[in-house]
Amino acid sequence: MFFNINYLIYMIPAFILMGLTSWYVKSAYNKWSQVRARSGLTGAQAAQRLISSSGLYGLQIQAIAGQMTDNYDPRTKVLNLSQGVASTPSVAALAIAAHELGHAMQDSEDYLPLRLRAALVPAVNIGSNLGWILIMLGMFIGWTQIAWLGVIIFSAGAVFSLATLPVEFDASARAKRMLADSGIIVGEEERAGVNSVLNAAALTYVAALVTSVMQLLYYVSLVSGGRRRS
Repeated sequence: MFFNINYLIYMIPAFILMGLTSWYVKSAYNKWSQVRARSGLTGAQAAQRLISSSGLYGLQIQAIAGQMTDNYDPRTKVLNLSQGVASTPSVAALAIAAHELGHAMQDSEDYLPLRLRAALVPAVNIGSNLGWILIMLGMFIGWTQIAWLGVIIFSAGAVFSLATLPVEFDASARAKRMLADSGIIVGEEERAGVNSVLNAAALTYVAALVTSVMQLLYYVSLVSGGRRRS
């Protein structure tokens, strides 16, 4: 009842897009992680230099396990860099470290899209579980109002993905600007490498939005179809 060929029609294109995007990100990272930056700075060293020049006092850098697990934690004010980024003087490492520092700058400035995304987190956590339960319950008992309520609640995930785009795009723009203005990257090749890594990463958020929207559209079609049949 809740899984049919229409689900594949909606979701297979999204899954293909996610797969291609994942491949592109890994390809860009693998290529530019092998290219040594002329500055000789590791990701951690570059981040520390940019922190000092930006006046982000109190921001800590911490190495964490994994590959491409880098993130900024606004609760602890810690820049978490994967080992490959923290300790490698590559173009990819510089791009990723600067991107995460871009998030720290957003946090220090109370960047509105970042605050909006953070405010959506509780709704997404609830909606991702409660939404589809209400949809199934409404369809099962034939009460479409409950099913539509589930669709509305479930849509929080798509709204969150949409709100994520300006946050990530802005962090990448800041990273490119910081690296160029500070002289940490030099020459067209290194700029092209930074652009390649950050643009590939940005596509993952676009793909996530497409996937969320397609899943939401599937549930809309499911409830609409159930209403017509009733």
